Amino acid sequence: MSDYQTRVNAAKVAAVDSLKERFSQANDYVFANYRGLTVGQITKLRTQLRESGADFRVVKNSYAKIAFQEMEKPDVSEYLTGPTAIAISSRDSSPVVKILVDFAKEAPVEVKGALVGTMVYDAKQAEAFSKLPSRDALLAQLMSVMQAPLQNFVYALNGVPTKMVRVLQAVADKKNEG
Repeated sequence: MSDYQTRVNAAKVAAVDSLKERFSQANDYVFANYRGLTVGQITKLRTQLRESGADFRVVKNSYAKIAFQEMEKPDVSEYLTGPTAIAISSRDSSPVVKILVDFAKEAPVEVKGALVGTMVYDAKQAEAFSKLPSRDALLAQLMSVMQAPLQNFVYALNGVPTKMVRVLQAVADKKNEG
C-alpha cells in the first residue's frame, strides 16, 4: 500500500495568496449576495463603493474561507455561502455599509453580514451600523464639544471690555448732547 499524498494545485494556492494580500490591505469587510444584479447595476455599485474607498469583489467562497483562516480573522464562514461579493474597505466602513443598504432598497443586493475590525455583524446589526455617523462626523462632533467651553470663555472675556466701551460711548454721547 502506498501512502496517500494530497496534491496542491499551484493556481489555487496563488488565488488564496492573492485574496490574502487584498484582504490584508483592509480591516473591514462587508459580505453581500449579488444575485440578480445587472451589469449596469453592479458597475454603478462598484463606482459608488470606490468613491468611499472600498473595493467590491466577487470571491470564491472556499478561497475566502481559507484566506480568512490563514489571516487568523474571526470565523465568517456562515456569510460565505451562495453567491458572495465582499466590499473590502480600507477606510471607515460605515459609509460602505450605508451605500450597500441604500442600494439594496432599489436593486436585488442583500447584505449578509460584516466583519468590522474584530467584530462580526449579522445583516440586522450591519444595517444598524450603517445608520451610525461616520468616524469623521463623530470626530467633528467631539471637536465641537471640546471647543465649546473655550469659545464660551472667550466670549465672556470679550463681553466685559465690549460693555465697558459701550458705556463710555454712551457717556460721551450724553455729554455731547448736553
